[in-house]
Amino acid sequence: MIEQTLSIIKPDGVKRNLIGKITGRFEQEGLHIAAMKMKWLSTKEAEGFYAVHKNRPFFRELVDFMTSGPVILTVLEGENAIGRNRDIMGATDPAKAQPGSIRREFARSIGENTVHGSDSPETARQEVAYFFSEIERVNQHL
Repeated sequence: MIEQTLSIIKPDGVKRNLIGKITGRFEQEGLHIAAMKMKWLSTKEAEGFYAVHKNRPFFRELVDFMTSGPVILTVLEGENAIGRNRDIMGATDPAKAQPGSIRREFARSIGENTVHGSDSPETARQEVAYFFSEIERVNQHL
């Protein structure tokens, strides 16, 4: 099934000039970029996006990190895009991520793990809509 999912290159990835390497990896794996923009998230935007984690001990640290520099917001599209994106990214903990995955190759820690990806179809719909209007997205599989 053709899906769309949100991918974020976090501030550590942008700061370290990994944008091309990371987006290239998604394209090499057959995912298409349906929308993309660079944005420096406000505290309010980051708090809203990560509201599901509001009561977790790492919430404030996460918001501070995600507002520390610009991010690249991307809508990836393709067959099983959500699962494929998660496989390409690798486990949240880079030490536990598969060899060749983005996090294994580029992430420095669990906190600075370089990329974010939606974890389910429902989350993907919510996350994509949080940052992109329908008119901003290109469906390449019409």
